Parts: sequence; structure tokens; C-alpha cells
Amino acid sequence: MSREYRVGIDIGGTFTDIIAMDTNTGQILKNIKVSSTPQQPEKAVVNGLSRLTKELGKNIDFAIHATTIATNALLGQVGLELPKAALITTRGFRDVLEIGRQRRPELYNLFFEKPRPLIPRRYRFEITERISWTGEIIEALKEEELTEIIKKIISEKIVTVAVSLLHSYANPIHEKIIKKRLLEAIPNLYVSLSSEVDPEYREFERTSTTVVNAVLMPLIHRYLTSLENSLRDLEIKSPFLIMQSSGGVASAEYCAKYPVTIIESGPAAGVIASAFYGRVIGENNLITFDMGGTTAKAGMIFDGSPIVTTEYEVGEKVHAGRVIKGSGYPVRHVFIDLAEVSAGGGSIAWVDPGGALRVGPISAGADPGPACYGKGGENPTVTDANLVLGRLNPKYLLGGEMRIYSELSIKAIEKKVCELTGMDVYETASGIIRIANSIMSKVLRIVSIERGHDPRDFSLIAFGGAGPMHACALAEELEVRRIIVPQSPGLFSALGLLVTDLKHVLSKSVRKELWEIDPNALEEEFATLEAEGREILIREGVREDNIVFRRYADMRYWAQGYELLVTVNKPVDEKELKALEKRFHELHRKTYGYSMENENIEIVNIRVECIGLLSKPVLKPANERKNVSLKVESYRNVFFEKYNDFVKTPVFWRTRLPAGFEYSGPAIIEQYDSTIVVYPGWKFFVDEYLNIIVEREKI
Repeated sequence: MSREYRVGIDIGGTFTDIIAMDTNTGQILKNIKVSSTPQQPEKAVVNGLSRLTKELGKNIDFAIHATTIATNALLGQVGLELPKAALITTRGFRDVLEIGRQRRPELYNLFFEKPRPLIPRRYRFEITERISWTGEIIEALKEEELTEIIKKIISEKIVTVAVSLLHSYANPIHEKIIKKRLLEAIPNLYVSLSSEVDPEYREFERTSTTVVNAVLMPLIHRYLTSLENSLRDLEIKSPFLIMQSSGGVASAEYCAKYPVTIIESGPAAGVIASAFYGRVIGENNLITFDMGGTTAKAGMIFDGSPIVTTEYEVGEKVHAGRVIKGSGYPVRHVFIDLAEVSAGGGSIAWVDPGGALRVGPISAGADPGPACYGKGGENPTVTDANLVLGRLNPKYLLGGEMRIYSELSIKAIEKKVCELTGMDVYETASGIIRIANSIMSKVLRIVSIERGHDPRDFSLIAFGGAGPMHACALAEELEVRRIIVPQSPGLFSALGLLVTDLKHVLSKSVRKELWEIDPNALEEEFATLEAEGREILIREGVREDNIVFRRYADMRYWAQGYELLVTVNKPVDEKELKALEKRFHELHRKTYGYSMENENIEIVNIRVECIGLLSKPVLKPANERKNVSLKVESYRNVFFEKYNDFVKTPVFWRTRLPAGFEYSGPAIIEQYDSTIVVYPGWKFFVDEYLNIIVEREKI
């Protein structure tokens, strides 16, 4: 009988990564990279799983998947057209999507246009009803108006409907009536209620979040159904889980109902893997750097936990790694806080009309990919530049599985750049790398310096297929002294899928000042959310003794326009309310530099993290050997910016490096899924977990 194992599947812009873990021992069994298929991402998953099951069998206990299909759909990817949607709202609130907030992402641009609403005005229907902010029914729902709305939805062939009524977070009764009537009349209709998707106050954000959920529901349902059918065709019958933006996983059924929870599914996995690795090796403060084929992403682990945010915009513009507020569609959910730029191994180098060399944002992707892949790509990319500069193996990647062609890289750089600028091919390749590094250093600054953290107090964990090649240059830029490269950096995000837990974040609006809160009533509200979360997790197959809860409150000084997330201990009583007040003052002082002890404090929302614990990989230390010597097997000429020239550099194959091995740079370390470039002035050693630790030499 074949062993039972768990599978993590991460679809990237260039490669789809698949990793398998033995469920009983926690040991990693297999790593696989296959080319992504952007138009039909499930094809790459099937290709990789077919290879995996031939070697390991089909006895899979969980298949866990990270996907960017929701983000791609909102960004307008071809083949992911948004469905015809409608909005039902309280009379007088039809235009809330267009009114929004008074945010101008381009303050001095007189021609700026707000993003077009996801639902056109003609499909936004008003209905007479009114509920107060305390939940009192002021005016009953006029169901005869609903009958007319349903007729219009049928005649217009609407596929999905968002329902967002005024103050439904306080009393959802009218929204539930509308949903019941809609499904009775149109059984196959997709319906999203704001009281289920985002039961919090602030009308615009709640409506926007519900609309985003509604337009994604048909796409995500179709995608997940197709993927599950493909798994059945492979005779894989295991439960299928999806990574959420919060860093936890949930069932495919739950994510199909609430696709707004998986918008940043893919990028979250790498940060979760970093936090796990940090706990294993005793590194609680980490800057995460993930460079793949299309983008580079940075996150932050502080005191052992990823930094998160509850405010996000999707389909937005990005400038220098920052999301430009007001340029996209607001979504209220828990997201791991990330900064991202369009700079990856596949980013195309080009010359602008003024004759300046540029890199990105367009990527060669998986098809045709960089010129050196030999798939017909004619544009030079960051990967081609690294190849020309000797940083990549000149003959193959993926341990010999994938042949590459350095002559095609040289040809692409010469034709597309050198002929327009007059620079030689090596000067151009060096320029491409310098520009890419400059772009990527900005995202590291955003998550560290701009968040109030000194990067010199953190270690940099570098992963993604291209991350370890650029880590030294970026660390020098930020004066970071220590770099960690995990065992399988190119498949690290896939590993993140295997080290997380099932998680659901449930919330409820409170809107009361501390002095007027009954602690017993608040404890009951928390208990109700926990009971709801327990029910969801049990349906997803979690044993009750593996369920844990974490309580939080969104708090602010009275009349402030923003909240802080404060931990709440169990049980809630008078003593805990006083402790909660103290914790809020301390957090406000730490965050903003001051506190106002004499001001009234308001609890806006309460939240519960409902966590279903899953088994994790077991990272066992190797038998450490000190003063290990190893003969260098080969050398090649590698270009380094410090010398502005090529340097004869030793090349190591990573799997042959034992624990305890040390070497001073420059050096190249090759492995199946990535290449590590150790700059001059840096040294590296292999730790007891076979991570490569790169440190700046003492001057």
C-alpha cells in the first residue's frame, strides 16, 4: 500500500510548483516544477499531479492550492471575463459605488477617471426598506417591488446578484428575505449578501466588498469545479483546500461561496512559509523577498507573526510597489500585508522613445518565456541578462530537465537594446540587473522603512526561482547583514501551503463605547462567532480537539476614522474590559506615538480567528560537521557590479554541500529549482537544517 501524503500546488506566472509531504512523518517527499498554462491554469496542475502520482501513488489526504485567478480576473485577463451582475440596495443608495470615498490617487491629474463600477448603473436596483443602525426595522421591505426586480433580473439574464442594504450588518432580515425570493425564482442564480460577506458598518466598503464577491462567484465556482473534475479524472479523491489571503486555508466549497477571501491567495503562501521557517531556526524578525517569473513581492514577519491588514484594493494601480488608494475596488477582509512590483525573471527589458533602458512591467511569462528558453521569445528579460552575466548555468535549468540557449539571450539583447543604445551586450545585461534591483529594493523599503521598521534589525529570507540570485544586491542596498535561503527556494511558496492551518475570520459589528458595554453580552457575541466557526471547521473535516480560537476587537477613540486591532482574552468580564482599555492605549501609543487616556474608547467590531490545526512538516537537523572541506568542482566567469567585470567564480551543487560547510564569496550555488549568487564581500555556510545562510564579511 502506498504511503499517505499531502500536496501543495502553487501556480505562478512562469512555473507551477508542486510539493508532496509524508502525512505521518512530515518529511518532504518530492518537488516538481512544470510550465504554467496561463489561459487554462488547471492544465499545469494536472500535468504536475500526473507525474507526482505515478511516482508516489494516489493516496493523498489533502491537496492544497494557491491561485491568482481572482486577481487576474479583476485585472482583465483575457479568458476571464466578468459575468453579468446586478446590485440590489436600499432606495437612495444606488450610486454608492460611484460616490465612494473622496480619494484622488492622482491629486494633480485633471483627467483622472475613477475605475468603472463592476456593475453598471442600469443593473443597480433600489428597493424600499429601512433598518436603523441599531437594527430596528423603521420601514418594512416592499416585496411587490422585489417581484418587479426579479422580473428584470430574469429578462436581463443576470448571472450573479449582490445584495447590500443599509445597516444590514445590524439586522440582516431584509437581505435574507431577498435571497430566499431570488433563489425560489432563479435556482441557479449566484447571490452574495453583505450581511454574510462583510457584516460591518461603512456602506461603501461593505457594498464594494459584496459586489467584488458577487462578480467573482461564477468564475471561481467554474474554475474550482473544473479543477476538482480534473482531480477526479486522475482518480484523486482527497479533499481540496484553497489558500486564503489571510494565510489560512479553507475548503473549495467555502471559497466558491466567498471568493473575496482568496484574492491574494498566491502571494500569502510564501509569507506563511517564512514564518514557519523563522520559528524553526529562531528568527522572529524577517523581511520576506519572493521573486518569481513575473513579479517580486515583499512582506514582513515581526515577532514571529506576519503583518496583516484589513483594508485592501483589488484591480488597482500600483506605483513603485504601493497600492494607489482610490484606483481600485475596496475589499474588506484580512490580507497579509505585501508590497509588489512587476519585476521578475521574465520581465522584459526595452528602450523607451527617449533612448533610456527600461525593465518591465510586461513579462514574457511562461509562453513564450525568456529568449533563452528557446520557445520563440525574442525579447530580452532579466533571466537572459543573468545568463549572459554568467550567473545561471549556460546549458540547462531544473537540474538538466530544461535546456537553455545563451546565444538566444545574446541575440535578443543585441537586437532589442544594443542596436538602439550603442551599448555592448555585457554593459546592457549589467544595466538590466541594476534597474531590476533598483525597482525591487523599493518594495523592501515599503514593508520595512515605510512601516516604521529598521531593515538592519531584520534578516532577509529570499525565495522564488530568482530571489536568491538578487538577494545580496538588495541586502547591500538596505544594509541587511544576514540572508536566509531555504532548502527549496523555488518551491518555497508551495511549501507554505503545507505549513498553514484551516482558518476562518468571522466578525460582527458592535459600535459601542467601552463604558456602555455589558461584558456578559460581549462574551456571548464572541461565543456565537466561535460556535459558527466551529461548525464550519467540523464540516471541513477538523476534529473538535484541533480547533482553537483567537479573539480580537477593532477599537478607536470616539469619532476617529480608523481602528486598531487589539487582542481580547477569554472570558470577557469587567477585569478584561479594563485590561482591553489599557492594551488599546499602549497599541495606539506604539503605532502613532501618542495616546489619549481621557478620551472615550469605542469597540467598532469584534473578530474571531477560527483555526483548525493541521499537521506540519518535520524539519530535522542534519548531523552538523565543523570545518568541512569540499573540493570545488568547476568555475565560470561571473560578472559582479563591485568590479564592473567578470570574476572567476567557484560553482557548487547545493545537494553536495553538507551541514557545517563554509565558504567566502564570490560563489555560485546551483540547485534544481534556483540559483544562489554570493557576492564578493559575503560568506555563506550551511546550517543544521541545510539552509544556506549568507552573511556580510566583517570589514
